[in-house]
Amino acid sequence: MVRERADAFRRRYGRRPGLAAVVVGDDPASLLYVAGKARACQEAGLYSEVHHLPATAAEEDVIALVRALCGESRVDGVLVQWPVPAGIDYERVVSAMDPARDVDGFHPVNTGVLWRGRPALVPCTPLGILALLRAYGVSPAGRRVTIVGRSPIVGRPLAGLMLLHDATVTVCHSRTTDLAAATREADILVVAAGRPGLIGPEHVRPGAVVIDVGITRVDGRPVGDVRTHEVAAVAAAVTPVPGGVGPMTVAMLLANTVEAAFAREEGRVPRSQVWLEAGDAVAGRWGA
Repeated sequence: MVRERADAFRRRYGRRPGLAAVVVGDDPASLLYVAGKARACQEAGLYSEVHHLPATAAEEDVIALVRALCGESRVDGVLVQWPVPAGIDYERVVSAMDPARDVDGFHPVNTGVLWRGRPALVPCTPLGILALLRAYGVSPAGRRVTIVGRSPIVGRPLAGLMLLHDATVTVCHSRTTDLAAATREADILVVAAGRPGLIGPEHVRPGAVVIDVGITRVDGRPVGDVRTHEVAAVAAAVTPVPGGVGPMTVAMLLANTVEAAFAREEGRVPRSQVWLEAGDAVAGRWGA
């Protein structure tokens, strides 16, 4: 889907959709992730550029770079790779972006309109989870969705997105008193806690769909929040780590970038394409 839309954009406007990534410091995982995103852009027919600032960079310098990139004619989307060094306020940096080029979907405008029921650019991991469910014919509508984790990157925006798709949503977190009791109610269980092996078969209702977002390196290898082999004996389906949600997140980043490019050329507000395709039945509806 992304390659086809990127090609259509190039044929219509004579250029490729463009993504600029900013990475601050020398965190090995961040450098690896950004390099992977650049490769994905190349494979999908997008233009990309990476800007690497030292860990000693001042917050104002990062903000100045972000603002400059948002004014570049060939840049349609901008992202700042998380984490950033201590002393840099990530929220302030993201807030300095043009919301229409915030392809990660983290700008306060984009998070706000999601909760208002009028999504624009939706965060990529929640969007990827929705796309993954759709690919396997699993609709959130009328289902009980339990999310373990309340981060602004996954848990909170995913809760808003699932509500818009008519799910009954429960969010669990570090202060949830009986986690297993809450998760066993779920038809769809999404785990994004960053705690390796947190979820076992005792947390899963038989026949549930389990999506593991967590990824932590343990003894040099990536480990998810779900004890996959144990849970697979109970669940109808469970995503692997690595190779499950991660590739979908990157795909949605590229999809958001292409959509931002079309929107900029057409003089309109960008709206994540997966939302448009999956949300026809609920788009524009308020209240109960």
